[in-house]
Amino acid sequence: MRVLSRLPHWLAFAALLIAALTPTCRAAAITQVESVGMTVSDLDRAVSFYTEVLPFEKLSENEVQGPELETLEGVFGAHVRVARLRLGHETLELTEYRAPRGHPVPADSRSNDRWFQHVALIVSDMDRAYALLRLHNVEYASSAPQRLPDWNPKAGGIRAFYFKDPDGHPLEVLEFPPGKGEPRWHAKDGRLFLGIDHTAIVVSDTDASLHFWRDILGLVVAGESENWGTEQEHLNNVFGAHLRITTLRAPAGPGVELLEYLAPRDGRPRPVDTRANDLIEWQTTVAVHETPRLLETLRAGHVPLTTPQLVVLRTPGLGFARGVLVSDPDGHAVRLVDGANEEVR
Repeated sequence: MRVLSRLPHWLAFAALLIAALTPTCRAAAITQVESVGMTVSDLDRAVSFYTEVLPFEKLSENEVQGPELETLEGVFGAHVRVARLRLGHETLELTEYRAPRGHPVPADSRSNDRWFQHVALIVSDMDRAYALLRLHNVEYASSAPQRLPDWNPKAGGIRAFYFKDPDGHPLEVLEFPPGKGEPRWHAKDGRLFLGIDHTAIVVSDTDASLHFWRDILGLVVAGESENWGTEQEHLNNVFGAHLRITTLRAPAGPGVELLEYLAPRDGRPRPVDTRANDLIEWQTTVAVHETPRLLETLRAGHVPLTTPQLVVLRTPGLGFARGVLVSDPDGHAVRLVDGANEEVR
């Protein structure tokens, strides 16, 4: 669930301006969180779910293979189908590996395991959204929608519910009360699903993650919160859940929310042999300028690189011209691209 306190607009702008003037952020030159992606087992089934149960719009579908894709994703023999979907202004990317096939999501996955990642879909009416999800018999991840308590001023009044897609990827629907969330989430235009506010990832150490996401990549902290209590436990379906929550934002696109479980501390690390074709793989795509310079910064900071060098894509289909795949401190995959939404001719 997203951090529920946002900085006043002038403070947020000042923070972005200060960050933009730092050497680290100049190296990264973040322009946006371009999309959030996941690996699926059956693209047709996944697209049907996201466009028929949920109201995403399908933008494109492409089939990609070849040595550049293999190098970028670190999967030999990779042959993928990729669909890009939109909800509001935000983009979701679904990738099916026709070859080689990867591992399914572990059946005993929990919300505090450190491979956890979700996207938060903002709704205008939680009761209507929940009724729709029940009608389609989605798999629950929360026990039921939860209203976070008023004693927590940063979270009070937020309503949220976790559920799963056909492959077991966790998703969240979230409704903001008046005075919380961005103004666009309160538009009275009749739409039920409004867009993607953020992607949330479980981290083991917020400070270590901030060094990666804020200090190296250049995202800006937009809010912080500490949440616990029975409502949070039933939302995450983790007994004793006590979370430190930190939201970061780029100049555009969905936020990135860091979820550190202060309790319980028994969340499992991401398996070290996870690859891009495994279904627990999510990839957050961040558009940057001066990617070669950022790559030097990443190497100097000993950031794990899935891709050994900047990959120039000569085959169209992925929506960007150059890219590199890296990992944050907990193994969450981040795809750094430039030439976003261009195709190499």
